[in-house]
Amino acid sequence: MTAERSESVDRSGRTPDRARPVFETTRGVRVRSVTAAEMRAVDRAAVDDVGLPLLSMMENAGRNLAKASRAVVGGLPQDAAVLAGGGGNGGGGLAAARHLANHGTDVTVVLDRDRDALEGAPASQAAALDATDATLVHGDGAVHDAVDTVLDVDLAIDALVGYGLTDELDGTAADLAQVVDQGAKRSLSLDVPSGFDATTGDAPGRAVHPDATLTLALPKTGLDSVPGDLLLGDIGIPDGVYERAGVPAPDPSVFDGQYVVALAVVEE
Repeated sequence: MTAERSESVDRSGRTPDRARPVFETTRGVRVRSVTAAEMRAVDRAAVDDVGLPLLSMMENAGRNLAKASRAVVGGLPQDAAVLAGGGGNGGGGLAAARHLANHGTDVTVVLDRDRDALEGAPASQAAALDATDATLVHGDGAVHDAVDTVLDVDLAIDALVGYGLTDELDGTAADLAQVVDQGAKRSLSLDVPSGFDATTGDAPGRAVHPDATLTLALPKTGLDSVPGDLLLGDIGIPDGVYERAGVPAPDPSVFDGQYVVALAVVEE
């Protein structure tokens, strides 16, 4: 399925419906998947057209990620490592770290770059994290410190790279993904596991093969190729945003009053 879908993706990044995987909730409600290009259009419409703050969506993602960690571990993690990049995915990881720390989890955050390189909403999330007792590791030695940390904690959270990946991981992000993939007792990825192409499901280089993935707003087309459980998180995007982006909005009954629901691939 992955190879067929990869060949059918046109230059706009759109996948024909006949090759597009369909997911459904445990209650049998079907959820249409989106390509990275389509999700990018949704995010752009949310921020530029509707004025939904990026920080607000990031906060919702982080809260849901912290909640999803309970499903992976079977309760509140006693300790956790959050591996975070500098984009929106990393900002969601930083928000999750704060929510976990607020509830008593011993959290260590490992950045794939210097703290001073963070900008915008991720920088704001890092500043808020400073008000907790979480430990933040960055810069030289981050990978070395991550090895010891990831081996010891209940859960490693992968928030390095989201749906924007277009090539194989490299540099510190690739090193940290390998640490999670090889050393974590349990792992949870945000939106798309780092190293996987969100549209095709290909993982050409080092990648995280998580126990579970919490994808945001809508599942990405490549997630049917990703191992582990799949969860879907509501980040507060209104129907009008999807309309502006030319993407069908999810059925309101998908979440059924919840903010995180389990998904499975519909086999047809």
